[in-house]
This record gives sequence, structure tokens and C-alpha cells, in this order.
Amino acid sequence: MSHPSVWRVGGWLNLIQTTFVGILRVLSVPIVLLLSVASGYTTYYGLSFFITPWIALTVTVAVQAIIVISSLELASIHFRANRLRFLSVVTSLTVALTVSVSFSYFKFYEFSERDTILIKRQNALSNEISTYLTEVVNLKSQLAKEQRERIGSAARDTQQAFLSAHPGMKGQGPGKGRIWSYFNDIQQTEEIKLKALEQKTQNLDHAIFASRKALTQLAQNLRDQPSYDQFMSAFEQVVVESDRLASDSGRPPINAPHISSFQGLSKDITPTFEMWMDISWFALACAAMVDFFTLVLSYRLEMTAPGPLSEEEKNLAYLGLRQFNQFTINQNDELEFSIERTELERARRVPDWQRMFAVAFLLNRGYLRKMSRQRVEFAPNLYPIIAERIPEETRTHQGPAPDDALTEAMRRKFHG
Repeated sequence: MSHPSVWRVGGWLNLIQTTFVGILRVLSVPIVLLLSVASGYTTYYGLSFFITPWIALTVTVAVQAIIVISSLELASIHFRANRLRFLSVVTSLTVALTVSVSFSYFKFYEFSERDTILIKRQNALSNEISTYLTEVVNLKSQLAKEQRERIGSAARDTQQAFLSAHPGMKGQGPGKGRIWSYFNDIQQTEEIKLKALEQKTQNLDHAIFASRKALTQLAQNLRDQPSYDQFMSAFEQVVVESDRLASDSGRPPINAPHISSFQGLSKDITPTFEMWMDISWFALACAAMVDFFTLVLSYRLEMTAPGPLSEEEKNLAYLGLRQFNQFTINQNDELEFSIERTELERARRVPDWQRMFAVAFLLNRGYLRKMSRQRVEFAPNLYPIIAERIPEETRTHQGPAPDDALTEAMRRKFHG
């Protein structure tokens, strides 16, 4: 393959690479806007629960604008050049990111912890109701137990009276006498009370069963209005029967738990600062991730090369680099050179602003990479450009490019 063919292939490869970089750069603009909109939505969602909506919208727009603008400015300023401006930009960016991440966290917390919070709400309701129903059942069981103990005591007295073994029956024979009749009446009265108690608590048993069944259905879907109404009807019946039972037995009523209204029980998760007490690291990472991508892409919009060079720019780059002569191959297998003037050039007071302009131009366009304060290296996309100019240079003259050629190239670039 001839040398012109090789350079032509290199030129095509360089064109493909720079075109691809340009496409990515163009696509990064709508991506940054979409990320800003997404971050703004989550920030507005969190802010709107604490301040009025129109103020929340204004603050959200300001926050997202500060993030993008500060990211762009951060890429173009240097700490040593203007420390006050650099610190002000960093401070503004930090405050904006803090506000955005903090209030976006509420939305991602709702997404990630919704099921967990609903389960906790269901469990809390089930535990409160189950505890209350258990206390009611214990009250009923305690009353029945005490009544059976009184029946047992009366039965023992009746039996002892029948056997003439009861205290105070000395000298009396066994059988159904007056004392036996007295204790027998007491036993029958207590048995009647037990049957009345059992009959009285039947309604309570039915209400407890209906409450447990309705609670199970409600726990499966807290947003089902018929299930809530059915549960409340059964639970209110339990409370009424329990209070009546406690009143009839001369005991204080059992305190029933407070149950939220259907709107309060089925409402969506409301952001509160208590969410920071039970922090979700996954939600925080998601909130920070959106703003991080916005920051990085906005920063890279300023730092990446904008695209291929025009013919005038290629000529300017070639003539400017021809003014340098201290080239080496570095450890990265890239062509590296010093941008400082040599001792001879300093002695002759050779001006270097034009070639330094060419270096700065290529650095900003991404065709050179800075290795240190004194040295830069070629980027891969610069070699084909220089390769195109070398055959033309060898046909015209040898040696370094003259200053007037570089001046003429700059004139054509900036003045047409």
C-alpha cells in the first residue's frame, strides 16, 4: 500500500473518531437537560410538602440552573487564577447539590420504602387490634373462671351439708336438711349466673370473630373502603360488648386503641424529616446519582473536544507545532515535546506567542494532552492531521515552518 493511501486511511479514521466524539457531545446536551428535569421533578416533589408549590417550583429551577452553570464554570476556571471566584462557584455548587439531593431523597425514599412502610402500618394496626382483642378475651375468661370458682365453692358447701360435715352441723344427721337447701340454692344461683354470662358473651364472641376476619381482609389492602367499613362495624361492636361486660362485672373498661380514619390509613407516604432518622442508603444513593451524572456531563461539556478541525485550523495547528523542535517519544508511546523556549531562543528573544496560541488551541480542542507545566503530548486524533501536512511540507521546503506562514494561517483562520 502506498504512502498516500496510508495517510488517506488515517484521515478517514480521524474523521470517524472526531465525528463520533462530536455526536456524543451533541447528545450530551439533551441528556443533561433530561437529567436536570428528572432531578428537578424529585426536588420539587420534596419541597412542595414543606413550602407552597410556586415557591418550590422557583427554588427548584434556581437549584438546577446553579448546578449546570456552576459545573460549566468550574471547568473553565482555575483555583490559582482567581481563588475567590473558584471558592464561590464551589460553594454555590455544593449548596445547590445539597438542596437537590436532600429533597430528592424523599421521592426516592417513597419509591424504595413504600412497601416496607405499608407493611409496618399494617403490622402496627394488626398488633394494636390483636392486643386489644386479647385483653377482651382475657377479661371474659377471667370472669368465667371466677364464676366457676364460686360454683365449685358452693358445690363443696352443698356436699358437706349433705354429709353433715359442714362446720356448725354437729349433732345433725346427713341428708337434705335446711342448711343443705341453703347451700344448694346458692349453687343453683351461681350456675344460673354462669349460663347468663355465657349467653351474654356470645355476642362478644361473634363480634371478636368478625373483627379478626375483617382485620385480615383489611390488612391485605388498606385502601379498600368496604373492608375498612366492615372492620370498623365489627370492631365497634366488640368495644360496646366489652364495655358492657366490664360495667356489669364492676370493672373498669379496657381502653380501645385509636384507629385512624380511612383517609389517614390509606393515604400515600408523606415526606417528613423523620425519614432521615431511618435513613435509606439506597434512596440517598439514587438521589445523589442523578445530580452526579448532571454534574459530570455538564463539566465534560466544557472539557471535551467539540469536533473535527477545519482546513484552516489544521493548517494553523501544523504550522504552530512546526515551531517546536524538542520532540521525544514518551513512555505512553506518544509524541511529546516541550512548550518552553530553549536557551538559544531566550537569548535571541524569539517571540513564541503564536505557537503557544496554537498549543493552547489544540489543548482546548482535545488534540493535545498536558503532561506537566512544560510538556504536552499528542492525542491519537492529531497524528493523521500532521501526517496529511508532512508530504506537502517536504515538497515545498525543508526545516521549520517560518513565522510568516504561521501568521498567514492565523490571519486566514480568524479573518477569512
